[in-house]
Amino acid sequence: MFDIPDDLKYAASHEWVAVENGTATIGITDFAQDELGDIVFVELPSEGEEISKDSEFGVVESIKAVSDLYAPISGTVEAVNDDLTDAPELVNDDPYGDGWFITVSLADRSELDALLSPEAYEEQTA
Repeated sequence: MFDIPDDLKYAASHEWVAVENGTATIGITDFAQDELGDIVFVELPSEGEEISKDSEFGVVESIKAVSDLYAPISGTVEAVNDDLTDAPELVNDDPYGDGWFITVSLADRSELDALLSPEAYEEQTA
């Protein structure tokens, strides 16, 4: 059983979103990091870059595969988790905490309505 926090929204492509004061934090789920295996490299956008819902915004490389990251929402990148440059294994160790990828100022809050609830995401990964 994978950890699926109740206070987050989820994309079918296995990214999670936490929203606070109009800013969204994005990472990948416990399920996704487990499927990838040991993560060895993370490529993320730069601060100030615009991302669009469902478009690629980065890459995660593990010992098993290279996977694109898809934006669950649109907006402007406010912060990038630079700790992942030297320690990409943080994604495996703490996918909902220290392993976050980026924070984004929301361009269209209504896009959050299209994301999965914790229950719906759990059904998808069952």
